Amino acid sequence: MKTAFTRSAALAALMMAGGASAQAESLTLYCSADEAWCQQIKTGFEEKTGITVDMTRKSSGETYAQVRAEASNPKGDVWWGGTGDPHLQAAEENLTEEYVSPMRGELHDWAIKQAEAAGNKTIGVYSGALGFGYNKDLLAKNGLPEPKCWADLTKPEFKGQIQIANPNSSGTAYTTLATMVQLMGEDKGFEYMKALHKNVNQYTKSGSAPIKAAGLGETTVGIVFMHDAVAQTAAGFPIVTVAPCEGTGYEIGSMSLIKGARNAEAAKKFYDWALSAEMQGKAKDVKSFQLPSNKAAAVSELTPDLSTIKLIDYDFKKYGSSEERKRLLGKWDTEVSSLPQ
Repeated sequence: MKTAFTRSAALAALMMAGGASAQAESLTLYCSADEAWCQQIKTGFEEKTGITVDMTRKSSGETYAQVRAEASNPKGDVWWGGTGDPHLQAAEENLTEEYVSPMRGELHDWAIKQAEAAGNKTIGVYSGALGFGYNKDLLAKNGLPEPKCWADLTKPEFKGQIQIANPNSSGTAYTTLATMVQLMGEDKGFEYMKALHKNVNQYTKSGSAPIKAAGLGETTVGIVFMHDAVAQTAAGFPIVTVAPCEGTGYEIGSMSLIKGARNAEAAKKFYDWALSAEMQGKAKDVKSFQLPSNKAAAVSELTPDLSTIKLIDYDFKKYGSSEERKRLLGKWDTEVSSLPQ
């Protein structure tokens, strides 16, 4: 009896331990999208799987720097969202893992091309065009002309009226820098950034911060991805979204598995779930209006239609390379940000 009881007790203890282990499954998520969207993703995955998510929200440039700094002792499992360029750089520097999801057949071609450019170490989860937004009330109050083109933002009357993020911390701002180089050529692109610098009142850390400041009346113009400007309008702020007349670049927001992740299996579960139409179709519920990579995902009528925007042939592989990013950022630090305003 004693032996049977002991065995039963041991079995029960083992089952309890197994249950506790299953319940303890967790995931560390680095999220580089808007805070509300990141929180929705965290909660959605927890509810779907029972896996506990420890989520940190930082801009894409900051997250890349963190993943790089932690390379010898990785603390994150998945990096979701943010512009694709730093994801490509992380892939090139072997900071992320190759993974081919069974969900790939449901995705747009541009999402797959992003994966192929990185040796399957990242993949596209959304897309959006670069542009800017302005506060129409402040524009009228200050007697400013309606800006329709990139060139308009360098006019003297816009001095102190513009915000953009710092390209060292923000993927949005790096996309702006790389866009100008591709749109105008490097020399003229940097001349443009210098002219724009004269009118900038603040370089923010986060890419979406400038348009939020414009919505609150703290600045007139914010250079951002167009979907971020649309989100401010949807929230009731007097923001007008502009697709610049000269043409513009765009992002492929991406997702990567961090190399050496402690919770690799949970990370793959998240990765597959994050590519589903169900997950991606909920972005609009938190006023995130990017174009989802899953073809079947629900798309808000407010999402900018990329087919109507004059897009450049953005070279993601070149401008997402470690060498080119470092070179352009170094040149911006030396030739642009150091100038007086």
